[in-house]
Amino acid sequence: MSDSKLSVVIVQQGVWDMPLESVPLAAGYLKATAMADETVCAATAIEIQNFRGKVTHTEMAFKLFRQEIPDVLAFSVFGWNFSAFSALAAVYKRLNPQGLVVFGGTHVSQQAVRVFRLCPDVDIVVNGEGEITFRELLRARTAGTWTESLPQIAGISWRRKDGLAVTNASRPPLNQLDVIPSPYLTGAIDMIDAAGQFRYDVALLETNRGCPYKCSFCYWGGAIGQRVRAFSRERLRAEIEIFAKLGVHTIVACDANFGMLPIDGEFVQDLLEVKETYGFPKAFETSWAKNKSALFYDIVRKMKDAGLKSSFTMALQSLDQEALRLMDRRNMRLNKWKDLAAWLQDEGLDCYAELIWGLPGETVDSFLRGYDELSEVVSRIAVYPLMLLPNTGFSEKKEELGIISIRGDSDDFEYVLAHRHLTFDENQQMLHFLFWARVIAENAVLRHIWAPLRHLVGITQSQVLDNICTWVEKSDDEAVLPLRDMARRAHGGGAPAYAAAIAYLFVDPDGTRALEKWWSAGLAPLIPATFRPLLDEVFRYDLLTRPVCPTNPSSVGTARGPDLPIVCLNGVDHYVRAGIDLDFDVPSLLAELRAGREVSSAPKKTRIDLYYKTGALNSVLSTNHEEIMHYMGVVTSRTGLARDQEFQEGN
Repeated sequence: MSDSKLSVVIVQQGVWDMPLESVPLAAGYLKATAMADETVCAATAIEIQNFRGKVTHTEMAFKLFRQEIPDVLAFSVFGWNFSAFSALAAVYKRLNPQGLVVFGGTHVSQQAVRVFRLCPDVDIVVNGEGEITFRELLRARTAGTWTESLPQIAGISWRRKDGLAVTNASRPPLNQLDVIPSPYLTGAIDMIDAAGQFRYDVALLETNRGCPYKCSFCYWGGAIGQRVRAFSRERLRAEIEIFAKLGVHTIVACDANFGMLPIDGEFVQDLLEVKETYGFPKAFETSWAKNKSALFYDIVRKMKDAGLKSSFTMALQSLDQEALRLMDRRNMRLNKWKDLAAWLQDEGLDCYAELIWGLPGETVDSFLRGYDELSEVVSRIAVYPLMLLPNTGFSEKKEELGIISIRGDSDDFEYVLAHRHLTFDENQQMLHFLFWARVIAENAVLRHIWAPLRHLVGITQSQVLDNICTWVEKSDDEAVLPLRDMARRAHGGGAPAYAAAIAYLFVDPDGTRALEKWWSAGLAPLIPATFRPLLDEVFRYDLLTRPVCPTNPSSVGTARGPDLPIVCLNGVDHYVRAGIDLDFDVPSLLAELRAGREVSSAPKKTRIDLYYKTGALNSVLSTNHEEIMHYMGVVTSRTGLARDQEFQEGN
């Protein structure tokens, strides 16, 4: 940085420890918007520091402060990095007492009184959209009018000399989003690594901002406005062309309800045209609109026809009417979401559902009934524990709903322990179930066995998960003990323990042995002898089709890849595991079950080849179940022709 310029560092830290970074999109927006102002650009040198999840406070401090101490230190704050950034702010103020510390992000927006109390070294809290606000802060800082300007800058809270927190007028949501320059088109975000490759796990962008809903568990609409505003089609097209030229496999739109507006159809059309020209992207992920319109079906069909993959979400959150009432939400009618799931399945497309555990109004029985009802149409159910997020309806009605909660040990999230419909004991019981539901089902450690177990022997998905939970707690096998420890640690916050368990089961040979021992000793004894050989083979097929990863997840930098040949298919490298002999034609059996037809339990010798997209480890360690699905082993026949559309579905 130049000595003549105001030095500014914008800091982000992700939640997961992955080989590849996550795109620092929020920091990129701030930098691009600031540098678009000629005065600020001439007077400042702005740098982004982007840290992975497991980087320690000390490591971040050395990286940030070992050379020049910045004049302004700005943090993009989430619940998982609140404590770390508070500690870094304290160190920074000891090194530069005149420096400026800025906190922004949904976790601290409108929370200045608490932030200033817990973090006395924070000077400014940005409320709402921060790009224009941050630029005005830098403009005032460089102009030397800092003290006089603070009361006039909309969208901030600041601390007076006497310690009193002052909150200025709110800044209205931006009407025209293109006033925020693209961090990709301007070069605000570094795109490539030293080898010239795209340096991030996936490409992140926003096509729009805003959410028309105001659900009691969520602050999306409140944080960025309930009116939906879009970036221009021309800008978005230029961004996705950059990603395509860099060979980016997956683009993720950070939108609240994609597929709701006509402009979403235009965006997908541009995606498909870019894919046709450059061969990339191969996949597009987003938060799909809660209610699916004709536009959604049109978009999905066009994506399928063009081979652009996605995971389609049914964000139901609960099937219990009282829970839905208390969260100020209505779902699609029962027949509609079942019809949607059936349509997506008929089209050969990946679909999953979302539920929240611990909602006021929900009981253990109602939740498990809903879980199993959903599992009959989608096996992959993402279940998230309810947390009280700042500024949400549940947070504001905490006393009214009888919610008892506690802050996490290593994060600043507020975890629900009990409420009027849920006791402490019931919650503890369900948190054990939740761990296995998230690890095994949500992240598709097992994905093929559910339907055969349900249809052939009447064992539901929740019963299988409960069986795993009980067996792991009782087993003293050396391969199982790490899983028991991870499950117990998950109750204190979750993300690191979930990630460790998923990596253990996908990557570590001991994890595979633990699964095999559970199956033979825990679940298989419940299966009638008539169906045991068939279901043993389906379970084996589940293990065979897991992503192929290096064999040493604890040492990512030196992990050795598998000894499998690699072929390039449609511009993407795949491992090949050839000549696998099965005692039953499992792929055909699964296709018959998906179609609702009866299946035979008679053996049928079958030989298959499995193909696995390379590079799975980053997604496995991130617990990104949508991305994990792109790395599952898929089947071709010995002639190389796709069977049951499965090869197309996986890639």
